Amino acid sequence: MVVLQDRHFRSLWYVGSLNELCRRMELLVLSWLILQTTNSPFQLGLVLVFNHLPRLLISPFAGVIADRISRKRILVAAQTVNSATAAVILALIMTEQIVSWHVFVAVALHGTTKALEDPARRTAILDIVGSGRLVNALSLDTMSNTVGKMAGPLMFGVLVDTTGNTGAYIFILILHLLTLAAVLTRVHIPPVQQALVREPVWRSLGAAVEFARHDRMLVGMLYVTIVMNAMAFPAQQFIPAIGRDHLLVGATLVGLLAAAEGLGQMAGAFLMAVTRNLRRHGLVFAIGSVVVLLIGICFVWSPWYGLTFALLTIGGIGQAGFGTMQSTITMLAAPPAMRGRMVGLMSVCIGAGTPLGTLEIGALAVVFGTQASISANAILGLVLMAPALLFTPLLWRPTTTPAASPRG
Repeated sequence: MVVLQDRHFRSLWYVGSLNELCRRMELLVLSWLILQTTNSPFQLGLVLVFNHLPRLLISPFAGVIADRISRKRILVAAQTVNSATAAVILALIMTEQIVSWHVFVAVALHGTTKALEDPARRTAILDIVGSGRLVNALSLDTMSNTVGKMAGPLMFGVLVDTTGNTGAYIFILILHLLTLAAVLTRVHIPPVQQALVREPVWRSLGAAVEFARHDRMLVGMLYVTIVMNAMAFPAQQFIPAIGRDHLLVGATLVGLLAAAEGLGQMAGAFLMAVTRNLRRHGLVFAIGSVVVLLIGICFVWSPWYGLTFALLTIGGIGQAGFGTMQSTITMLAAPPAMRGRMVGLMSVCIGAGTPLGTLEIGALAVVFGTQASISANAILGLVLMAPALLFTPLLWRPTTTPAASPRG
């Protein structure tokens, strides 16, 4: 993997791995805390709702910011807020004063920093490696995220069962501080390469929306992004409830179950990382989306832990195709001066879909049960995705970068 020979990409890759490990572990610890104290699938869903709402509100501005100011400063600011938030939550846990709204505020702050960080980090990858190595670099980035998605839940289970929520959160705070130190001392990102255009923010955002509106590949990708984040991915938030209440296992095995999707994502990302000259990005994106939805229909009904683990692993392979190609299409189909804003627009679609889908699953789970609500959502997702597959060029057109770069 030649891209790993670039030390600047390698440093950003290491930091991304550490950050994702911490993020996944922290979200699962807070979700488990809510499930323990409330026994409410609706409140469990609210953890993910508050975590993703900031994407909808902040992501458009985050994309503009990533196109205009130092991306390293954005990463430093995000990690500083994450560290401070973890310190406060740890103090509340240690003094036994933590309640649900503290958790919701904390995950909302995490969502805010994630919304600011994503456009900066992903466009920085393109700045470092160039468009020719972008698919390989993003596949490796997906692999680093997946390491966190696997290791975070595993550490959650072991630490919660052996040291309790306090011990787990001490470890989380240490990880946050290590990530902040790594960003400060190891990461180097080239300056933003574009003309210094200082137009109003809403005009900049309007230019990105207008460009996307006239590119059917981007329209299809953004539409599927909304569908998947509303109908498929919220199911992940309810894995603790499935494990505890349906499969009757404790925190360690719940953590292992939550890591299964990460194992599948690692396998899928590795295959794409070593694939040369992959141009049918939309086809891989669509296939991955369909796989995730099909797994969402059936994994919740599995009566055996091993089968549930295997199904979630297969779903993770689909997620690798979806996630890697989502970022690839977003950046390659946009002109260089608009890439940050386009990633921000993609984050808006994620932020719009996830809270709606999670609220729906949580509300239906109260009446019909968690399993039925997750399956119904996934079936509806397959129906809603059909127009994108039929009427946009996702399945057949290679992604190409515009020859001319608009300045707006």
